[in-house]
Amino acid sequence: MSKKISYYTKDGLEKLKTELSQLKTKGRTDIAHQIAEARDKGDLSENAEYDAAKDAQGHLEAKIAQLEDLVSNARLLDETNIDTSKVSILSRVTIKNKKNNAKVTYTLVSEEEADLKAGKISTMSPIGKGLLGKKIGDVAKITTPAGEIEFEVMEISA
Repeated sequence: MSKKISYYTKDGLEKLKTELSQLKTKGRTDIAHQIAEARDKGDLSENAEYDAAKDAQGHLEAKIAQLEDLVSNARLLDETNIDTSKVSILSRVTIKNKKNNAKVTYTLVSEEEADLKAGKISTMSPIGKGLLGKKIGDVAKITTPAGEIEFEVMEISA
């Protein structure tokens, strides 16, 4: 698998570990029951339920391997050492769209922790990349699917 190091908040890493643990225990148990039930129904060569259960098992094991890889390459970010003089990962930044003056606040996080509904955007997203390294008052020109948008950095906090 990949050796890509990802950075997580304490909550984000705990969530990842919980999901991995749940898949290894409850997920594997559920799949084993499905396979056993399908096997009890007779001839395996023409048993669609058995084939579906085995496919599901393969998907589950792939997901477990992926999560194990993420956890093994995860690094915990120290939220107390965030530099608020410029935008960086874990910065909470308020930006203003220069065209319509709309203000929005985002927290920049790793790709795996991104959740737009919770106001968390990835540092790998177009807006996240465009804001990294900017200071209060700087204008970021960001190319989006809707065209180029200018955002002014209004506030940076931890």
